[in-house]
Amino acid sequence: MRKLVLVIAFCSSISVFGQDFKAYGDSFVKTSPTAAKSLKQLDLSDTADLEVEGEVNAVCQAKGCWMTVNLENGETMRVTFKDYGFFVPKNLAGTKVVFKGKPEVTETSVEELRHYAADAGKTKKEIMAITEPEIALTFVADGVLVPGK
Repeated sequence: MRKLVLVIAFCSSISVFGQDFKAYGDSFVKTSPTAAKSLKQLDLSDTADLEVEGEVNAVCQAKGCWMTVNLENGETMRVTFKDYGFFVPKNLAGTKVVFKGKPEVTETSVEELRHYAADAGKTKKEIMAITEPEIALTFVADGVLVPGK
């Protein structure tokens, strides 16, 4: 009887605390990820690989070759995938994911911003309204964990 109670307790803890993930890119074990919303507060000048958890805002609708995640104050961060080596599902908007890799501050050209806008399904008018490069926090992920997908 004691064994049955232990088995039931163990199974309950897995269903409450355990979560299945599908890995895209390099597989890794989720440990204690940094919240994406707090990335701007970190000193990124000496950052090794980071494990980050955040809510997906948008995904490239052409191939799934990039995604944006929500930061604080309504800002987003673009996450690209190392060496264009993998893609994620295009229906991840609103999903909390975990990704691992390197954050960096980069300047994105007008041409590339327009390309991203086209991938996101923006109108021609919205695309042509992009006239200046953007300096922003970005992230190059080696792998992404998507829950239950």
